[in-house]
Order: sequence, then structure tokens, then C-alpha cells
Amino acid sequence: MAEGERIVKINIEEEMKSAYIDYSMSVIVSRALPDVRDGLKPVHRRVLFGMSELGVMATKPYKKSARIVGEVLGKYHPHGDTSVYDAMVRMAQPWSLRYPLVDGQGNFGSVDGDSPAAMRYTEARFKKIAEETLADIDKQTVDFKLNFDDTLEEPTVLPTRIPVLLVNGASGIAVGMATNMAPHNLGEVIDAIGAYIDNNEITIEELLKYIKGPDFPTGGTIYGYQGIKEAFETGRGRIVVRAKSELEFTDSGRAKIIITEIPYMVNKAEMIKKIADLINEKKLEGISYINDESDRTGMRIVIILKREAVANVVLNNLYKYTQLQSTFPINNIALVDGRPKQLNLKDLISCFVAHRHDVIIRRTRFDLDQAAKRAHILEGLLIALDHIDEIIALIRSSATPDIAREGLMSKFNLSDLQSRAIIEMRLRSLTGLERDKLKEEFDELMKRIEYFKLILSDVVLQMKIIKDELLEVKDKYNDPRRTDIVHTAEEFNPEDFYADDDAVITISHLGYIKRTPLTEFKTQNRGGVGTKGSATRDADFIEHIFVASMHNTMLFFTEKGRCYWLKVYDIPEGAKSTKGRAIQNIINIEPDDKVKAYINLKKLTDQEYITNNYIILCTKKGIIKKTLLEAYSRPRQTGVNAITIKEGDQLIEAKLTNGKSDILLAAREGKAVRFPEDQARAIGRTGSGVKGISISATNEVVGMVCTDVDMQDILVVSEKGFGKRSSLEDYRIINRGGKGVKTLSITDKTGDLIAIKGVTDNHDLMIITKSGITIRLHVCDIRVTGRATQGVKLINLRKQDEIAAVALVEKGEDDEIPELIANEESTPETPVEE
Repeated sequence: MAEGERIVKINIEEEMKSAYIDYSMSVIVSRALPDVRDGLKPVHRRVLFGMSELGVMATKPYKKSARIVGEVLGKYHPHGDTSVYDAMVRMAQPWSLRYPLVDGQGNFGSVDGDSPAAMRYTEARFKKIAEETLADIDKQTVDFKLNFDDTLEEPTVLPTRIPVLLVNGASGIAVGMATNMAPHNLGEVIDAIGAYIDNNEITIEELLKYIKGPDFPTGGTIYGYQGIKEAFETGRGRIVVRAKSELEFTDSGRAKIIITEIPYMVNKAEMIKKIADLINEKKLEGISYINDESDRTGMRIVIILKREAVANVVLNNLYKYTQLQSTFPINNIALVDGRPKQLNLKDLISCFVAHRHDVIIRRTRFDLDQAAKRAHILEGLLIALDHIDEIIALIRSSATPDIAREGLMSKFNLSDLQSRAIIEMRLRSLTGLERDKLKEEFDELMKRIEYFKLILSDVVLQMKIIKDELLEVKDKYNDPRRTDIVHTAEEFNPEDFYADDDAVITISHLGYIKRTPLTEFKTQNRGGVGTKGSATRDADFIEHIFVASMHNTMLFFTEKGRCYWLKVYDIPEGAKSTKGRAIQNIINIEPDDKVKAYINLKKLTDQEYITNNYIILCTKKGIIKKTLLEAYSRPRQTGVNAITIKEGDQLIEAKLTNGKSDILLAAREGKAVRFPEDQARAIGRTGSGVKGISISATNEVVGMVCTDVDMQDILVVSEKGFGKRSSLEDYRIINRGGKGVKTLSITDKTGDLIAIKGVTDNHDLMIITKSGITIRLHVCDIRVTGRATQGVKLINLRKQDEIAAVALVEKGEDDEIPELIANEESTPETPVEE
């Protein structure tokens, strides 16, 4: 150890803590966070000040960016040149700043994320609006501090007339905190500041009448107003921003989505690549082509859809899975008196007004001081002109200028400044015209001095000046909003991602379910052989088939009497030839239970609807039960009990009625009973019901029809393919619980009764056999016959085949399609949990 040196022991934990705190405060104050007054970080402030010192104003020629960066580095910002150049570049990018402050010439990057050209190639100068940030800086309006080597001075803040922090926003990551402030429209911000000046007690809710919300340089649409309100009130919030789109059509008639604006800070090229990847991965359906047709006139991303795609569905999926919708998190943290602070909208406005007030006071004091100095000199010159002969004589008799100056001061009671000005006065000032000019200047100065004094003594006048200067800025630079706001936003509604088309829902005996677009099923003539409708297993067959809209809510009723809710779009889609998905994987039914009936509902939120409609349930043993629909209006994932089923019985049918229908129950042995619905009173969900038809122990009910005003006829189908239409009037009304009348003449040829339906000529009949064959018939092709006949053959069944299910659909096109029979060589399989 050298002489005079010594070792001082310190606690490393305390040293690390102290050093890290010093470092973090340096980052917070000197690098990452903007000052609430001028809205600038140190690097941006130094770039603007350095450019002003170089004289690259908006009307002056461009200077090389490298020259500007060198000026800032060498004088004010002792860091890497990249940090300075990147800061200057961002201030020149119209997609980064709502109101760019730098006018760049050359390649300054792009919204696709392209890097700017090297600083030796690009040039820059001020935008006109940037000059407003430095207005009056030479009038001692802000404090200056020494630069890093104590050779020059730089401003601690700029005396900006523009509320930069509000109109351009800011972002930065410090140590332990970060800021992310949204840009706003200049005109709206100035109007809000004016309202605050008029009434300092104005509430944030009242300020919202002036500032609608953020106004991003890339436009787009803010989806939802709650995030804006939270951010304005607390300084924190999340704003959902969507791209703007238009719908056009190609020459061939295909729809195409045109994206003209994208969310703020989204890289366009990366976004398009992400969309293309999702299309290739089959995660986005309905898109056949995407291309970027943007040019210097504007943005244009073209997304051409497939012919069958629905534009709104595709667009909503794009919003959900891509950056066509993004979230902008607002965190208003800025430096207030050198300390980081979270600020709401009113705080930001009040801090800016306080800064402008300080600037106005300091500028007025400076102007007053300069005017007083000039008036003092003019006063001396006017005294000299009044005594010109004596002054000339005194000067001529003086040996030196100092003697003449002292003589003037003593003889005419002048100050040193006045006497010096008189000695330096030119002979031309002795003319009458020059004297009049001096007199006019003096009088004008005295008026200005009085005005400056009035300003300094009147706070109301000071605020008026602030407001008037802001209105001047608004007149010069205001422009229309670019970002729209949609006030009625909600969370993603799943219905937005599915077109409200009809689908055929099929459920197999072993419990497989699927939905298939109704358009896949074509119409055949009566007696056709049908088409392959589902790839069922040997031991499985289609047991239920019905048509529903994609947005509908389905109520599923099981044979054990439980009810489950399911949206149609939640049912997995499958082609006609696929078996579907195990129903246990979709709704939580018990393993030994099966779906036996359904009800198709549009809404469960309409109070009038659910309190004026009923659900009628029917069991295999002829028990019926009537319950108000309201009892089923609150979906539960685990389902609810709909009816108490006795041992040996099971639920077979469920219908929705308005309380004024007649009920028809048909039994397997060919008898049917018709009685008014009001003979069964409404009871609670868990009740067991009352007898609807009397049947023998070996007989069972096969179906229930609830009449309505549109119904014309009753259609019955036997298990061996026979069916007929009979008039509803053929079934006389009797009391509930009767044995009924003959509805079909049952023979070995016809087989037992399998189904009963209420039909009109506008219906098609869809029949599925146990082997999976599907046929679709026009009901109008089935002639009306008497109640007791055996009917006509509806479908040619193969040996050992029988009808499994019958359903009604809306009348379809009269197109024929060839027979499509698939290979069924497979083994039985029971559905399992996936």
C-alpha cells in the first residue's frame, strides 16, 4: 500500500443498495421519463435545442442528420450517436408521433418496421410546429444548467406553447416503473385546457366533453369507452384499438376486406405475415388471398375471401386472432418537480397551465426589463435633443470621452447608460424627423411598460394570454380526429364469429353429435335410395336429427329427465360422412344417460317471452308435464332436473308452446290422442307430471305434436318406410288420459309406428335409417289420406334396415344428387372423454 493510502471497510449490501438507488434515479430523471411541463425526455429536448442552435428552422435549408447528431452529442448529450439519431428519427415519423416535430428528408423508416437510412444519408430540419416548443426561450422563460463539461448551458425544460405530452404522448421504461401515454387531438386538448382555465374546479367528467379520447397517428377505431374513462380519471387504463376496414367486391363477385388503418404501434409487415401463417395453419378460415397494396397515397391491405365465407365472421376472427385488434395500455407517469408521479387528465392539464403561467410571468418580466432599459436610454436621448447646443459645447470642450460622459451625468442628472448613449448618438438623430421617431418610440414603450405591469399584477389577464396563445396554436395546426370511438363495446361475443346460418344437428345412438351446414343436404324425389349421411359404426345409428340456427340456444333433454344448455356454434362441425364427437365431451351428461329431445330457442333474456311460453315434456309411458319456460332461463353447466322419471320410464319428447296448443300423443301400436294443453296445469321443474294417454304395459309413446296456427296436417311414419298425411281435423279432441283413435293401420308390412309430426306443404321430410342412409323428401309429394290407412312407401329400405329418425326441415331446392354410399367396414365404438 502506497504511503498515505488506507483501506476503508464498507458494507457491500449497503453500498449496492445505495449505488442501485442512485442509478435508478438517474434513469428515471435523466433518461426514461418525460417532464410533465414540456412532455420531453432529455434526449428529445437536447435534439430540439441543438437544432435550434444550428438554425435548422422550418424555413431554412435541411442539414445532414449526422451534423445535427454531432452537434447534440458534442455539446449536450454525451451518449451513443444511435440514441440521438433514433430519437430524432422518431420525431420525424408521422406514424409514431401525432404531430411530428422534425421534418425529415430521405429514408426515415416505415410503418413496416424498416430501419431508417444511416444518418450520413438523411437530412432534417424543424417542422413549423416544433418552433412553438422553443418560442421565447431567449427571454429567460426557463432555467438553464451547465452541460456535461460545464462549457455551455442547456435548458432544463422548453417553454413550449404546445401541450406536447398530451398531443404526442410518450413511452419509456425506467427502473421499477414505466410510462405509456397516448396521443390526443391538438384542437380537443386546447379546448379542454381553455375550459380548465375558465373553471379550475372543472371535473374530469366535464373535461371528457372536450377530449373524446386518444387520437392515434395511424387512425383506427377505439373499441369501448370504459378504458378511456378509467385512464382519464386514474392515469391508468386499457384501450382496445381496431383497424378500420371496408368491404368491396372483386369483378367475379367475391367479397374482399380492405384494411385502410391499423392500430397504433403495430408493425404492418409482421401483422400481414402473422395473418398468412394463421391461414396456412387453418386457424383462420374463409380467406383465399392477402396482399399489401399500400403506397405513398395511403394504406391498403386486401384480404380476398372464399365464396362461401361471411365477411363479418372473417373480420371478427381477424380481430380476435391478429393485431388488427390490439390493446394500448395507458400509464400516465411523468416527472413533476423532478419526481415521478401518476397523473390523471386534469393533473396533466393543470401542470401544463402552471408551466405556461410561469413562462408568461418570466417572459413579461424580461420584456418589462428590456422595455424599461430602452425607455431609460430614450429618455436620456430626448433630454439631449432638448439641450443639444449645451451638450455639443460640453462634448467639444472635454478632453476625453470619459470626461464628457461625467460632465453630462453631473450637469443634466443622467445615468451612465444615458450619457454613453448620448456620446454615441449619430448626427442624423439631430434632425426633426429622427426626434419625432424617438418620441414615438418612447411613448410606445411607456404604454408597453404599463401593459407589462398590468399583466404582472392581474392573474386573470395572465390566464387570458395563455388561452389566447393556445387558440393561435389551434388555428395554425389543428386537424380533424383520425381515430374513431365506438362507445358500445363489450367483450368478444362468440356469436360474432359465426354466421347465423342453418345447420343440421345429428345425434347418434352411441352419443356422437355434430352439426353440418344445411346446404350439404339436397332434395330427392319420393322413393329414392338416399345419400350417405353419416359414417356411423355397425352398432351405431343416427337417432336424432334436427335443424337449428348457429346463434340459437339448444335445450337438450335426456331420457333421465335432465336438461342441458348448449349454443349451436359450440357443437363441433362435421361433414355428412363423419360421425361427429362424443356428446359427453360437449355437455356434462351422465355416462348411462342419452339425449332424447331438444328445444330450439333464440333468446333466453327476453322476460316477456320466457314468462309467456311453456315447455311440454312427454315420457315413453304417456306422462306429460308442463313447465314455464322461465324455469329454464338460467343456464347451468351441470344441467338441471326437468322432470322426475319413474322407474322403467324415460323422457322421449319436449316441445315449446304458448299455452294455447292442442297436444297429440301417438303410441307405437298406432293409436293417438288429442287434448287441449290447458288440461295440464304448469308445475315446477322437479315435478313428475300427469297421464297424457292410456297405453298397455307392452306399448309405448313414440312422439308428441303440439299444434300451432301454421300446422295443416299430421304426418306419421312407420319403421319400415311407410308414411301418410292426415288432416288435423281427423283427430277429434278428447280428454287427457284417453286411449285415443287409430292414426295408422299397423301391419307386418308397415311395421310399428316410429314418428308423428305436424307438417305443412312448406316442409321437407328428412329420414335417416339405422344404417346411416339419409333421404330428403318434399312433404307436398306425400298425399293426404284417411286417418286409418297404412299410407305410401317413403323410402326403399335395404334388407334388415329400419328407419331410425325423422325430422322436418324447411323446403329445399328440387335438385337430384347421385347415390353416395360409403364403406362401413369398422368396429363398434363407444364415445369416450377426450
